[in-house]
Amino acid sequence: MARTSRPLTDQVVVITGGARGIGAATAAALVRAGARVVIADLDADLAKRTATTITREAPLPAGEFDLRATAYGLDVTDRAAFTALLDQIEAEVGLIDVLVNNAGIMPIALIEDEPDRTTTAQLAVNLHAVIHGSREAVRRMKPRGSGHVVNVASAAGRIPVPGGATYVATKFGVIGFSESLRMELRGTGVDVSCVMPAIVRTELAAGLKDSKGVKPVTAEQVAEAIVGVLRSPRFDVYVPKSVGPAVRMGALLPRRVGEWLSRKLGGERLFLDALDSAARRDYETRAADSAPGAEETRE
Repeated sequence: MARTSRPLTDQVVVITGGARGIGAATAAALVRAGARVVIADLDADLAKRTATTITREAPLPAGEFDLRATAYGLDVTDRAAFTALLDQIEAEVGLIDVLVNNAGIMPIALIEDEPDRTTTAQLAVNLHAVIHGSREAVRRMKPRGSGHVVNVASAAGRIPVPGGATYVATKFGVIGFSESLRMELRGTGVDVSCVMPAIVRTELAAGLKDSKGVKPVTAEQVAEAIVGVLRSPRFDVYVPKSVGPAVRMGALLPRRVGEWLSRKLGGERLFLDALDSAARRDYETRAADSAPGAEETRE
């Protein structure tokens, strides 16, 4: 049976971490689909420039000059500010139809070399912010009987990768949280989807070499998948789609066989070979400053 396609025209979509990478590509794709997109990002200036560019390039009907992309500054680790911003968006833009929890960081290190500050930042940005954002979205959507929460995780949440144990743990957590949330919301009219990209050619993957077993994808391909799942809701969204069967097959293999395959295909060295890479230096520096709210909480 063919899935029905939902229209996205005038849907209010909030995207965290929307100023660059997957978030910016998704914002542009959704504006082209007719949605009203709100970009929320720690880098408020970049978010505004991204929104301006997207609005300028968006094809709108003749005579229509509606601002289709707007921007707000947001530190997702500041939970009070996150809640306040969602309230502000509903007052200024409209009731939120979709929340895309996309903000995420991926500093890589051997666990004995990972500073506690980095561990805390990853848990705060990649996991706690997703939980908080989802909770606030559900509190708004469930009484209305409609809405969609899209949590951007990673294929790394299904496939262990040495050199990124904390990152993998956060994405594993997002997947498990999203699966449970989906069950809680069954029958309420609120959908939950979990997007699990493999290697995405953005700044986050700087310095990572290609793996034989996984074909890298672009931010635009992930954006296309997100638009697709908003039109036809489902839970599991792998990008590329070939990752899904590979994950399911891998789950049936004995652990030793799975780890042997990872070594043969180069997956085991994916993060390890990028440790201390000059190509990652700028990204690692920026990622280290991505959770000011979490740092304030600890002080």
